[in-house]
Amino acid sequence: LPFTEHVEELRQRSLHIVSLLALFSLLAFIEIKPIVHLLEIPVDNVKFFQLSPGEYFLETVKIALYAGIILTSPVFLSQLTFFIIPGLTSNEKNLILPLFFGSIILFFISLGFSYLCLIPAALKFFISYSSDVIEPLWSFSQYCDFILILFSTTGIAFQIPIFQIVLGILGIISGQTMLKLWKYVVLIAVIIGAVLTPSTDPITQILLSTAIILLYFLGAGILIVLKR
Repeated sequence: LPFTEHVEELRQRSLHIVSLLALFSLLAFIEIKPIVHLLEIPVDNVKFFQLSPGEYFLETVKIALYAGIILTSPVFLSQLTFFIIPGLTSNEKNLILPLFFGSIILFFISLGFSYLCLIPAALKFFISYSSDVIEPLWSFSQYCDFILILFSTTGIAFQIPIFQIVLGILGIISGQTMLKLWKYVVLIAVIIGAVLTPSTDPITQILLSTAIILLYFLGAGILIVLKR
C-alpha cells in the first residue's frame, strides 16, 4: 500500500483503540464501587481515609482509567498485530501469533499473581509488623497507587519469556546460552525484584524475584524446544 494509506489505516486503528479505551474507562467509572471493594479485599481489616474532599473522586478516575487500559490492552495488541502482519512472511506470521496470545495470557496471569500473592503478602507483612504499636489507618490514594504500581511492574516482569523468545528467534542468544547464565540471572532477578516492588518488605521482593527466575527458565526452555 502507498504510505498515505498506511497512515490512514494506522489512524483508524488508533481511533478504534482510543474509543474503546474511553468506553471501558467510562463503564468502569460508572461501576467504580464494586471495583473499589475488590481492591480493598486484601486488607478488609484496615480503615481508609481521604486527605482532601476530592481525593477519592480523583483516585476513582485514575482507577477507571487503569481498568480501561487493562481491558483495552488485548485490543491494542491485536490491532498492532493486524497492522504489521501484511508485511510479514508466512514463517514470521506463524511466530507472531503465538507470541501475541502468549503475551496477553502472561499479562493477565501477572494481574492474578499480584492480586492473590504479592499484594496480600506485602500488606500482611506491614500490618503484622506494626500491629502492636500502631493502628492501621491508611490513605486510600496511597494504597491505590501502591496496588496500581505493583500491577504495572509485575505485568512488565511477566513479559520476560516473550522478550527471550524474540531474542532467540532473531539469533541474538540461544536457549542453551540462557541456561548457562542462570547464576547471573538469579542475581539480576533479586535486583529487579527489589527495584520493581513499591514496598520495602522482603516477602514481596522474594515472591517477585522467584517468579522472574521461573519465567526466565520457561523462556529458555521454550527456545530449547524450538531448537533456537
